[in-house]
Amino acid sequence: MALRNALMAALLEGEASGYDLAKVFDASVANFWMATPQQLYRELDRMAADGLVHARLVHQERRPDKRLFSLTEAGRRALHTFTAGPPRPGTIRDELLVQVQAVDAGDQAAVRTALEERATAAEAKVARYEKLRARLLDGRFEDDYLAGAERVGPYLTLMRGLSFERENVRWCRQALKVLDLRVAAPH
Repeated sequence: MALRNALMAALLEGEASGYDLAKVFDASVANFWMATPQQLYRELDRMAADGLVHARLVHQERRPDKRLFSLTEAGRRALHTFTAGPPRPGTIRDELLVQVQAVDAGDQAAVRTALEERATAAEAKVARYEKLRARLLDGRFEDDYLAGAERVGPYLTLMRGLSFERENVRWCRQALKVLDLRVAAPH
């Protein structure tokens, strides 16, 4: 998936600055797409040059001027084309999995630490995503929200992010338990 598709999807919420989009990526899109602010700004410039977004300059008194981006009709068509096509198969590229694969020949203590850190980070993401979920639901039952929300895509991707991070916690804890058992019962 190209970063531009993730940006166009984020701009469905409305006009936003690059800074706002970086915050959106960190708060809601990070459960399925990571990008640095520099990558976002570079891609927004390319998208503007390609006519997919419109950049509007806003003058500010005590701050530097900022650009606000919005989707153009060409951007909406490109996003429609993207959603109409089959997605590329997803793949996992995760250095921690390579370390776990090689744990028997490697530094088991370092791998254990990495697993513990990953579990802790995943637990923090679960907590953050649960807060975002509560904010989206705003006291409503999930079925009521899904029936009446203007857009359900952000909620559905949030649910996937929650599931993914919960599974990360479960798997890390299981891997740590297996490593503990191997230390307790040397072969």
